[in-house]
Amino acid sequence: MPQRHQHDKTAVNKINPLRTLFLGRALRNEKLEGELLPKRIALPIFASDPLSSVAYGPQELLMILTLGGISFLTFAPGIALMVALLLTVIVLSYRKVIQAYPSGGGDYEVAKKNLGRGASLVVAAALLLDYVMTVAVSVSSGTDNLISAFPELAPHRVEIAIGFLALIFAINLRGIRESGFSFAIPTYVFISTVFVMMGTGLYKVVVLGQTLATTSTGYEVQAAHEFLDNPTQVAVVLLLLRAFASGCSALTGIEAIANGVPAFREPKIKNANITMSVMGATAVLMFLGTTWLALTAGVKYIENPKDQLGNVDFFSTEPQQSLMAQIGIAVFGHGSLLFYILQAATAAVLLLAANTAFNGFPLLSSVLSKDGFAPKMLQTRGDRLVYSNGMLSLAVAAGALIVVYQASVTNLIQLYILGVFTSFTVGQIGMIVHWRRGMRENSIVRKEALGGLAINGLGALMTSSVLVIVTLTKFTHGAWLVFIIMPALWVLMYQTKKYYAEVDKEIQLKPEIQFGSKGDYAIVLMDKLTAPQLKALDYALSSKHDKLEVVHIAVDPERAEEFEREWTEYGIQIPLRIIPSPFRDFGAPLSEYLTEYRAMHEEQRMAIYLPKYVVGHWWEHIFHNHRANRIRKQLMYVRGAMIVLVPWRLESADNIDLFSRAPMPGDVRRGERLRSRSSLRRLEGGKNTVIRMTAKKDATPDDILDPNDEQ
Repeated sequence: MPQRHQHDKTAVNKINPLRTLFLGRALRNEKLEGELLPKRIALPIFASDPLSSVAYGPQELLMILTLGGISFLTFAPGIALMVALLLTVIVLSYRKVIQAYPSGGGDYEVAKKNLGRGASLVVAAALLLDYVMTVAVSVSSGTDNLISAFPELAPHRVEIAIGFLALIFAINLRGIRESGFSFAIPTYVFISTVFVMMGTGLYKVVVLGQTLATTSTGYEVQAAHEFLDNPTQVAVVLLLLRAFASGCSALTGIEAIANGVPAFREPKIKNANITMSVMGATAVLMFLGTTWLALTAGVKYIENPKDQLGNVDFFSTEPQQSLMAQIGIAVFGHGSLLFYILQAATAAVLLLAANTAFNGFPLLSSVLSKDGFAPKMLQTRGDRLVYSNGMLSLAVAAGALIVVYQASVTNLIQLYILGVFTSFTVGQIGMIVHWRRGMRENSIVRKEALGGLAINGLGALMTSSVLVIVTLTKFTHGAWLVFIIMPALWVLMYQTKKYYAEVDKEIQLKPEIQFGSKGDYAIVLMDKLTAPQLKALDYALSSKHDKLEVVHIAVDPERAEEFEREWTEYGIQIPLRIIPSPFRDFGAPLSEYLTEYRAMHEEQRMAIYLPKYVVGHWWEHIFHNHRANRIRKQLMYVRGAMIVLVPWRLESADNIDLFSRAPMPGDVRRGERLRSRSSLRRLEGGKNTVIRMTAKKDATPDDILDPNDEQ
């Protein structure tokens, strides 16, 4: 027999070859500090979403303005500056959040501590939805940029997007640090390429005096019919507000750093604030630079080719190129090496932007779980010290959206930023309460509190204004769905907390609870004399119960009579009880018998022994254990019943050892002669008798046994 540590080591090696291949070796809890992030790795992990938004933020802004005609593009610089100002204010606001609440809850914690449970759940619902939308939009946009470089892939848009989602999910399962190293290079390549593009474009226009042109420069674009039919001042204002709201999609993901402070190395607050500042400055420059290049090159991105270009099939032969692709053609030239590097980097960073959500969503869901608003399984760290259940939930939800919306960025983005600005606004209001309470209680230096009030007050004003604008301009374009999803999430989290509170109340210790029992009764369920069933009987004998019986459910009367003869001939000194089952159910008559026994012997505990096969191949589950599983589930509802599963490993299980423990008595049977009847453990006072129970004449599936039978 192997030593215990040798057995365990063998078991681990046999159980996890595929897990080790895909996820890497499991990490000890002590390795958690090693998984924390330096600033250079934290930037691509937490900031890839706002940095990558320059690929679709300006694109959506210009597309909406183009609905009013080419002349409306003159409003683009002013709107872009407003978006950049808003981004700057929000970055400064979140630096204050990081300093005040570094535990990782972000806006959720701010709302919980300053505005109460209801407001905190509003933020939680908004952020969870935002993270799901981030993954769906980022993956779809990355797929869009890949198709811009390789148009022949267009028919496979959804399949490509789902494949990218699965890849990102798999990489993140390997751990924060490892995924950070994987994602750092594409992010930095993207940032460098965009700055090179901006610098090259600026040099060509300002120094060389060249005119930039791209594939859409010569398009004759008309205003959309819905605008031409109602060209009033109100329509103009609404169009400009809608363009501003679409441009604000560039602000998504800013909160991820504030939510992920615990993932930084020490000093956490300082490192998180530095990363936040670098991210903010980089995002502002890239957003303004790409918008300027798009306007200079005459880039046009069309929402409705039928109305605006006069041909519904305008992009039928070749899909419309993304804004970044058109700028790359204007600056680097179509087919150049730098153009393909830009497209590859853009597609990669858009896909990796989903990584922001794959870090933020699990952290937030684990905080919600600790507070009782989400299932406890979301607190569990996987082999690589990441919240793998949270990641799986995020991947499934985002995949569903990608399939439903066919990986369309334009359709998905309508749902996108409502959740973002809801959490922004509530978080800023919560920070105002925080600073005011600090001043009132003298717990915060007055100068610091006044500075925080100024920044967070301005942030609250601007984000609430944008929230109203987004709601007004996007509601009829698909954002109405958010007003269904968010309240549903709110109610779900509230009811989850209520449920856990009821369970905690039910299971807490009470003075009237009495422990211990007077006697115990055990049964071993058998339908034939086999080694696994005798092993279960052997376990029951070794436990020395006060009363022990073997029970056979007579689904087939002929088989019951045959088993009775076998039992009598074998001569084991234990009573056999035969329970009738005229409706061919195993669990119902057994449950009825045990319930009646419990009513007559309330102070006794009951143990039911069930043998269960342990197999080594997935397909073997088709052939085994179904009956035992059904019986076990039914017996779980019988008060006072304990179900004891006795494993019997088949030969195939030797290849995959599911029990990493030292063998227990009775584990090893193969290769040994079965004990003779004389050497079996004996029940003191036991007899080889048969107790045959009867069914009522008017029995029903829920009421079978004759109450006059012996118990």
